[in-house]
Amino acid sequence: MPAEVESRIPLSRMRVLSAAIGIADESGIEALTMRRLAELLGVEAMSLYHHVANKEDVIDGMVDVIVGEINQAVSDIDAPAAAAAWKQAVRQRILSAREVLLRHPWAPGVFQTRTNTSQAVLRYYDGLLGLMRAGGFSYDQTHHAMHVLGSRALGFTQELFDPSDGAVDAEAVAALDTMAEALPNLVGMLREVAHDDPDSTLGWCDDQFEFEFALDLILDGLDRLREAA
Repeated sequence: MPAEVESRIPLSRMRVLSAAIGIADESGIEALTMRRLAELLGVEAMSLYHHVANKEDVIDGMVDVIVGEINQAVSDIDAPAAAAAWKQAVRQRILSAREVLLRHPWAPGVFQTRTNTSQAVLRYYDGLLGLMRAGGFSYDQTHHAMHVLGSRALGFTQELFDPSDGAVDAEAVAALDTMAEALPNLVGMLREVAHDDPDSTLGWCDDQFEFEFALDLILDGLDRLREAA
């Protein structure tokens, strides 16, 4: 929408946050500045501060909006009718959250920087725990499960290695060659499985196959824990 048309629409906190998300979706979170946000909205930068306190408040609000999208996406997932059905319900919930994050690939990195947990995030986790409780888990078991799932509960994985560029080019291959003698097993693995598909991931090695592979291993293990109790 042209800036002159945008400027006729009354400014609001949600409009500011939606514009900020649009910038991050298009150009990455690093491109978000208050000046660029004001230009996109067709207002003076000072006008933004009637609705947001500062850039950190904008980013906190963006997280709330994204998690709101996640909560909307998972709202129709019912609690399992039988204990054994908990796993599919939880799996569907987590993969639905991931679908939202794939539309906003900057979001996982931002989630990890927040020092306060919003009510929207807490509602998401409460629903996830509700599915597990309905499936027969005790509170103690759900506590262990949250530790095991970690960020996967929200649909993404935190990377052990996070190079700035996941592309496998001549320079990267040469770097591996220099490390091969000292780190033969690590280099051997990286040569075998190095990913070069940044458009479909939420991290250097967080592609859909690896995410679902790890998630299913965890859910299978938790199901055995539930059955043994």
